Amino acid sequence: MAFEAKRLMNDPKNAVTEYIEGLMDTYPGLQYLDGFPEVKVVLRADAAGGNYSKVAVISGGGSGHEPAHAGYVGEGMLTAAICGDFFVSPSVDSILAGIRAVTGPMGCLLIVTNYTGDRHNFGLAAEEAKSEGYKVETLIVGDDCALPPRRGIIGRRGLAGTILINKIAGAAAEAGLPLSDVAAEAKQASELVGTMGVALSVCSLPGQNIFDRLGPRKMELGLGIHGEPGAAVVDLQPVDAIVSHVLREILSTETGYVPIKGGHAVIVMVNGLGSTPMLELMITCGKVVPRLQLYHGLAIDRVYTGSFMTSLDMSGFSITIMKSDTKILQRLDAPTKAPHWPVAVDGNRPPLKIPLPMPVSCVTKSKSISQLRQLTPEGYNLKSVIEAATKAIIKMKDELNELDDKVGDGDCGSTMHKGAMTILEDMKIYYPLNDAAETINEIGLSIKKAMGGTSGIIYLLFCKAAYAQLKASCHITANEWAEALEAAIAAVSKYGGATAGCRTLLDALIPASTVLKERLVAGDDPSIAFILSSEAATAGAQSTQQMVAQVGRSSYVPVKTLETAPDPGAVAAASWYRAAALAVQQIAHLPKEL
Repeated sequence: MAFEAKRLMNDPKNAVTEYIEGLMDTYPGLQYLDGFPEVKVVLRADAAGGNYSKVAVISGGGSGHEPAHAGYVGEGMLTAAICGDFFVSPSVDSILAGIRAVTGPMGCLLIVTNYTGDRHNFGLAAEEAKSEGYKVETLIVGDDCALPPRRGIIGRRGLAGTILINKIAGAAAEAGLPLSDVAAEAKQASELVGTMGVALSVCSLPGQNIFDRLGPRKMELGLGIHGEPGAAVVDLQPVDAIVSHVLREILSTETGYVPIKGGHAVIVMVNGLGSTPMLELMITCGKVVPRLQLYHGLAIDRVYTGSFMTSLDMSGFSITIMKSDTKILQRLDAPTKAPHWPVAVDGNRPPLKIPLPMPVSCVTKSKSISQLRQLTPEGYNLKSVIEAATKAIIKMKDELNELDDKVGDGDCGSTMHKGAMTILEDMKIYYPLNDAAETINEIGLSIKKAMGGTSGIIYLLFCKAAYAQLKASCHITANEWAEALEAAIAAVSKYGGATAGCRTLLDALIPASTVLKERLVAGDDPSIAFILSSEAATAGAQSTQQMVAQVGRSSYVPVKTLETAPDPGAVAAASWYRAAALAVQQIAHLPKEL
């Protein structure tokens, strides 16, 4: 079904000029020629007037590829960029106006992507400028490696590799080189670069309907950045397979598009096509670099990852590989004020991974193995309670996820399960069970390591506050456990903002704490007090089904939906608390000699 894409713009006919106006407002080092809408030229503010004392480097083409090319105007890169309408070459008059505006006695270099309209229009403008007395050189850049070599003179399409050529030429010009040398460096660099792209969706021109040429679960190899068909439409593959194919095509010895072989050093550019998230680009980059190193035997001198030459709202990426040498690195690393040129990390960097810094408490963990083998009665009892509480949570994984599906994001059970499993594993190695306070602290560290999101932070706060309350005691009594529970609840409430009635785990733990203290003050046996308080926790958890959520993800869920289930966090808290209380009761009824 065809439909028009949603756009944040007014009249599509004015979109390019309005883009240029926004660019001027954002980057004060830029200006534009007063020729809208026919003439759309962005130029360096310090180069206007025809008295520029260095070689002017000019590029451009149809708009829709932002930040190319206007985003690369600035000291050390382009002197001017000529902007056409969407995917349409700029007019001869517009190109000629740009040449006249910035070209001084040193002349200018026109860098042109290899498309028929661009070649004709820039070529005609160059010849007209020469007839007016300007010194002009023209470089056509074609770096596409997706299509097989063609007969004739058409050559390869110009893709994201053009951006690297712009930077190299701009740096050479900024260094004061004459036009012939700037053109020679740019030409040599253009013969060392190859690009191939992959599209997951086609782009849509403003004001026109979208036609999904690819279909679901399909991707296009060797994309055309103007929406034209690429080399082939195939089934969507994992990024590892896509990267492998693209690199083989770029570095193919059969086509011989780039003179790169094992042992060479290269520059890498991973380029987003307009709507590809940075997450996916970084994943792609993380597959490109090691594959080039391990499978192709190449050294990586520089890596650039981002959106450099896009295709409106197309989803996908292109990979550019350029053979590296000392002069090219010097030009790429030269300073520039072009707003969209990235700052790359050079190859002389420290190891990517370093050991995790360990908290002070971990220094003494090696002692805990022997302590586990020589448990005191208190240590044995604590071990039994922890096992009971964690196993209860492990059994409830699916139930908690099902509850969370109704009122949250569906992962409460999985998150709690991960934390419980980690506690059980760490207890075998690290926990000093004969020291209850330190064990609670270690439980907090296990939770920090295993549980993500808000739940992990809440339970870490809970354990840290309980530990701070308990650590001063050598022999911990039931009353001190009650005080620790109260302190833990207070900490969670303080930093999270929740109180009773907010539909959180506190709605289970606050009633439990209240009943526990009341029964202990009344003189009940501690095991009975714990059981009664656990019943209050269960009742409190169930009561959340009638509450309006005031914090957390559930606060965004309609009240009618909340009425279908109790809060999963409260249910989880009541469950481990109940299991711990039953374990305490069982311990209380064991024969004393055990």
